[in-house]
Amino acid sequence: MNNQLKHKGYIGSIEASIEDNCLFGKLLFIKALVSYEGKTVAELDAAFCNAVDDYIATCEGLGQTPEKPCKGSFNVRVGHDLHLAAALAATRQKVTLNDLTRQALNEFLQHRGALVAG
Repeated sequence: MNNQLKHKGYIGSIEASIEDNCLFGKLLFIKALVSYEGKTVAELDAAFCNAVDDYIATCEGLGQTPEKPCKGSFNVRVGHDLHLAAALAATRQKVTLNDLTRQALNEFLQHRGALVAG
């Protein structure tokens, strides 16, 4: 079961409101709040695509670059012991800590079948 929408590289959530008898969601992994709603899955998908297109057009109209979901870097707090062990492992493999982390994430996601194509 897929519980996310995708359009032009953007990912959107799918939620349901029993009280309002509607589906709704927002763009994930960007700072701007961009939301959409619909009564059916087809309406929600159309509203999501329209929201993405409108977000891009609004940014361009304001002379701003639209945010991309996940900028490609993030900070991870792992604690001293794990940080030291990873740094030593990277040194032994003659790679950077970033490369070691990238490889580990890639292997984990491939093993879980969760790797998202570029």
